[in-house]
Amino acid sequence: MSAPLPILYSFRRCPYAMRARLALDASGIEVEHREILLRDKPQAMLDVSPKGTVPVLVLDDGRVIEESLDVMMWALEQNDPGHWLEGREISLDLIAACDGEFKPHLDRYKYATRYEDADPLEHRTAASEFLTLLDRRLQPCRSLTGDTDRLADFGIFPFVRQFANTDRDWFDAQSWAALKSWLDRHLGSDRFDRVMVKHPLWTGAR
Repeated sequence: MSAPLPILYSFRRCPYAMRARLALDASGIEVEHREILLRDKPQAMLDVSPKGTVPVLVLDDGRVIEESLDVMMWALEQNDPGHWLEGREISLDLIAACDGEFKPHLDRYKYATRYEDADPLEHRTAASEFLTLLDRRLQPCRSLTGDTDRLADFGIFPFVRQFANTDRDWFDAQSWAALKSWLDRHLGSDRFDRVMVKHPLWTGAR
């Protein structure tokens, strides 16, 4: 009897879940996909991961991986045909800057009403500093760490997508030509199409 598939709890539009799905796709690991609503989280997910955020990956041995970057690293350590982990130190530094510096400003720009006294334009300006840095990195080369897409590219572009979609007209008017080309390339990829396929809502029924 074959082992049960790992279970992935996911929400289609969440950038953290997107990057986990991208790595699982790249590694060729098949999962049981459980699409959820963040406003109505299934008890089965909360039982294994009380923090209540996605992605959550439940392995066949019962281990639970609750952080998106950890899901990426686990998947790619099983199989990394695209060599995403080459030069991982630079990638991890860039992802840490994305998650620790850029994302808090992105949240207060996109969801300003959720934060007391948050000025969305102020946070847009602060978030733009990171995007300017990415644009400069991309001007001489195709990807964030060289000429080949690696961990950093797939770990960061879902968040740049979220920023761009907050006010697409404003984003398109900025002078980040290299960044916009990089983003468009990822958005138009077959891999992104695969990981953004719509799944029926998982209700817990078997």
